Amino acid sequence: MLDINKIYQARERIKDVVVDTPLSFAPYLSHVSGCEAYLKKENLQVTGAFKIRGAYNKIATLSDAQKVCGVIAASAGNHAQGVALSASKFGIKAVIVMPESTPLTKVNGVKHYGAEVILAGTNYDEAYAYAKLYGEKNSLTFVHPFEDDEVMAGQGTLALDILDGCMDLDAVVIPVGGGGLISGMACAFKSINPKIEVIGVSAKGAPALKNSFDLKTPVDSLSVRTIADGIAVRDTSPITLGYMLDSVDKFISVDDEEIASAILFLLEKQKLVVEGAGAVGVAALLHNKLEHLKGKKVAVVLSGGNMDVTLLSVIIEKGLLKSGRKMKLTVTLIDKPGSLMRFTEILQLLNANIVHIAYDRTSISLDYGDANVTVHVETKGEEHQRAIYKTLKEENYIRD
Repeated sequence: MLDINKIYQARERIKDVVVDTPLSFAPYLSHVSGCEAYLKKENLQVTGAFKIRGAYNKIATLSDAQKVCGVIAASAGNHAQGVALSASKFGIKAVIVMPESTPLTKVNGVKHYGAEVILAGTNYDEAYAYAKLYGEKNSLTFVHPFEDDEVMAGQGTLALDILDGCMDLDAVVIPVGGGGLISGMACAFKSINPKIEVIGVSAKGAPALKNSFDLKTPVDSLSVRTIADGIAVRDTSPITLGYMLDSVDKFISVDDEEIASAILFLLEKQKLVVEGAGAVGVAALLHNKLEHLKGKKVAVVLSGGNMDVTLLSVIIEKGLLKSGRKMKLTVTLIDKPGSLMRFTEILQLLNANIVHIAYDRTSISLDYGDANVTVHVETKGEEHQRAIYKTLKEENYIRD
């Protein structure tokens, strides 16, 4: 394990930079999961994620000569912002290499702190390879997002904060990408209270570290694909895997559907914007992946809140459709005056509010004189939708 003294030293270094984010009881999540759940809201941290902890601690420990030359990092966003802000605090140069698919909000967030951004590669690992070569060529110190003891020690301070707020925890649920966060936190928990169960949660679309943990040997993935871009790491770090095998009790994964539902749950029930990577722990509880925790006191880390608003709008739209609060209908009408009016009158009588309507008379699948009408309507659940469908079928708008 990491030396616990390193984590205490890191806490002292970063205390004037990081925010002591809330650890709050979550009554609705507790009710649906059966455990006593507390949310550690690192989505409210400076830069919107926990990464500032490790990045600042690492840069604070650099030599004067290294600081003069500057630093470089590779990141999908949160580590990038952490390094950029930390470098600005010390007045040193920072170059950040980000995958080409990085959401604009994260690119702009990095530039806001004065760092130079280079877009390279289709994923984190390709951006990482580019950054390593660029850093060596330009004498920049590479700040690794997880494979570094000073970075992991900084991330481990999050565990100390949680223990300050709740010493009698039974378990803690932590998002896992490269493994730096859980390695640092697990060291702190196991050093202070070994009885606390440390559980990691990754995205199924980025399975390398989960597979490696199960097999107890490093295994890389050929590719990654998940909405949780903050933990979309393709290759396994032998260093963090070693720490995890020593200190982590359980490791599970959740899929994108489960992650999306957790994002929407946190938005609606907790009034929190949490990115995919930060929502995986809540996804695990919501979808009964951790039933052994029922009746126990559990802390869940919300690791970040830098959510791409475009993706968030898609998640909300799909969530409304799945929960029966929105319905899409396409019907064929005779293209003559009054046809559309009669159709909309029926929807009005059924208390279905039209929020979007499209009229198409040119589709090659239509007979001449017909038109397709597609409507999006707000509904009040599956029972309401069945009633709408039944009435439209009786009125011959829908045919089997």
